[in-house]
Amino acid sequence: MSDISAMVIPPSLTAPPAAPSAAELAKRGQIKRTAQDFEASFLSVMMQQMFAGVSTDGPFGGGQGEEMFRSVLTDAMSKQMVKVGGIGIAPTVEREMLKLQGLK
Repeated sequence: MSDISAMVIPPSLTAPPAAPSAAELAKRGQIKRTAQDFEASFLSVMMQQMFAGVSTDGPFGGGQGEEMFRSVLTDAMSKQMVKVGGIGIAPTVEREMLKLQGLK
């Protein structure tokens, strides 16, 4: 019967993985921001299309001012949506961008 404690395990299998460098961490942060910006842009375009048929007239409408600033409003709403989790586009884009950069 062999004793497991007597077995020799190569150090490469027991050594902890190396910590990522500062440059790699910066690149990962930049990729994450880019993916979030992409999702925010997508959501903004989607919401602009969604609001295209909404009338701004009536007692509670904003009139011409609302029409002029609707793109600013949709941009702000889309950034806030991404900030609280979004719809799942950013993590997928981030994962693919990390693969392309060889960062997993």
